[in-house]
Amino acid sequence: MQSVKTEIASLFKQFSQAPIHSIEKIPQSGSDRVYFRIHSDAGSFIATSNKNVKENNTFMQFSKHFSKTNCPVPTIYAANEEQTIYLQEDFGDLSLLNKLEEQGETDYVYSLFQKSLKALAHLQINGDEGLNYKWCITSKKFGKQAIISDLLYFKYYFLDTLKIPYDKEKLIDDFEVLGTYLGRADYQYFMFRDFQSRNVMVKEDEVFFIDYQGGMKGALQYDVASLLWQAKANLSDEWKNGLLEYYISCIEEILQEPIDKIRFIGQYNGYVLIRLLQVLGAYGFRGLFERKAHFLTSIPLALRNIQWFIHNKHVGISVPEFERLLLLMTEEEVIQRFENVKATDATKLQVTINSFSYKKGIPTDVSDNGGGFVFDMRGILNPGRFDEYKTQSGLDKPVKDFLEQQTKMPQFLNSVYNIIDIAVEDYIKRDFEHLMINFGCTGGQHRSVYAAEAIARHLRNKFKVKLTVTHTNQENWKRI
Repeated sequence: MQSVKTEIASLFKQFSQAPIHSIEKIPQSGSDRVYFRIHSDAGSFIATSNKNVKENNTFMQFSKHFSKTNCPVPTIYAANEEQTIYLQEDFGDLSLLNKLEEQGETDYVYSLFQKSLKALAHLQINGDEGLNYKWCITSKKFGKQAIISDLLYFKYYFLDTLKIPYDKEKLIDDFEVLGTYLGRADYQYFMFRDFQSRNVMVKEDEVFFIDYQGGMKGALQYDVASLLWQAKANLSDEWKNGLLEYYISCIEEILQEPIDKIRFIGQYNGYVLIRLLQVLGAYGFRGLFERKAHFLTSIPLALRNIQWFIHNKHVGISVPEFERLLLLMTEEEVIQRFENVKATDATKLQVTINSFSYKKGIPTDVSDNGGGFVFDMRGILNPGRFDEYKTQSGLDKPVKDFLEQQTKMPQFLNSVYNIIDIAVEDYIKRDFEHLMINFGCTGGQHRSVYAAEAIARHLRNKFKVKLTVTHTNQENWKRI
């Protein structure tokens, strides 16, 4: 990782002579791209490191084109010769999703959604003019084959894991019918492909777009469906309907012609379904196959979205086998398989989490249960071996970055989450009062401290359980 930072610093010097204060890695999401924030006398900038050169070129070319049509996208400042690292404008850390989670469905947040949809309509239609679709990463158009591909992705990575019996030939026939119907949508322009609220950045009350490198030619309805039906956002039906009406008015204003709203909304409903299923396939792959906890917790939200949709909306064509499976897939019994138990005010369970030094010994459990979990962190590379981390702890960002980027800590913790989750869920159901979890390393300063904080954050977010965290060797390393 240090070599990447060195390359970033070298590229930045070619762009600007302003002194660099720091280069910090930004927490990674679902993609393989790695983002860094450069702090300098000239301001802050984002550096992207990605070995997928084609993807990088697509993003840079799309960005340059959209900038010419005054779309709210980042300016690309420089790229290295290999096209594996590039510098772009920094829009900060706050996304539209952050604003929604912080404030809820307020008038201000609604206005941000309106700004996002108006800017989206501008990018889709005006940005489409003169755009070279040869830069697309895969397909140049989201037509019938791409739609069927998304449906098959959902089938393989989610539907088949449920082991619901179905007629394979009839289902594929229904996929063909749906793909043909939606592939002939009336309004075909640039399709963002992943237009969700976490890809809309908010800076000084204005909105800006990122992560559109997967874009292609496609129906206008797909992107607005992606935004309004994002499972994590969980927008109310009133907001969805009102914002869709607003988006249609923006389209009519740009095209300077009225739209057949009944037909447009019918096709929109079809794309809502496609998007919901495509996202569920992604959650299945990342959660059920790669065992990433964040995606597993999103599955029940996505299923409830689909459950509401199939009981309240109509696609406009007959797909009987598909509809039968969707009904079975969204039964309460199925959804409950993915919904974890949440602690309530009446929940007795108290989780105690400790970091400790093996030199001092495993902490004593003062409850009547005795024992608990003990995880040995000494198999993870110790940051304390390096001079720059010796006076720091697992609470400090440089140590966190080291453990996340240069050790197998993420894989280790994913395994811990799977083990701990079973116990916590069972303890909540059975009204147990106490669970102790200990993380030990050589000095109780770096690895164990980081792991204890990570498991606390995970349990707090997933189960809302009461917990205490104690770093038993804190006084020793605090004085260093």
